[in-house]
Amino acid sequence: MRSRLTRPGGGARAAAVTIRRATAGDAGRLTRLVRRSRAYEGPYASMVAGYRVGQDYIEAHEVHVAADGDGRVLGFYALVLEPPELDLMFVADDAQGLGIGRRLIGHLTDRARAAGLDTVRVVAHPPAEGFYRSVGARRTGTVAARPPAVPWDRPELELAVGRGAAVTEREGR
Repeated sequence: MRSRLTRPGGGARAAAVTIRRATAGDAGRLTRLVRRSRAYEGPYASMVAGYRVGQDYIEAHEVHVAADGDGRVLGFYALVLEPPELDLMFVADDAQGLGIGRRLIGHLTDRARAAGLDTVRVVAHPPAEGFYRSVGARRTGTVAARPPAVPWDRPELELAVGRGAAVTEREGR
């Protein structure tokens, strides 16, 4: 999947974005993207402290990377097929608001549908719930906190991916 990406403010710089299967060589870059995410600062820091996306994880799951034309990782997701769940999804801080997350969700939807899935469970980072709802996920419950690693409740959502389900992009995104 290839598309063009334009910086906010209509800047002249546009870069091709490709979504591809992650390789073992991506493990370090994905780990750094997770650990450096501003979304997990402050009270959320314990969730990613010491977190590692390893080669074994990449090989065991559907891990896909969005990269620009220079190969820079802009974001990634990990789809667990059994039971179906979006396990990880991160977009680089400087790529936020450029439609990378929507492109990754669209790709995830296609991959899940190809695998014969009808829905994918999403246990969201609380501040990300609005994003998931904007791409069609519906809230199904709450996953209780599990201190010390996860000291807060998290929204549980379901993303329909079966035949007829589609991710729609809003104007301006």
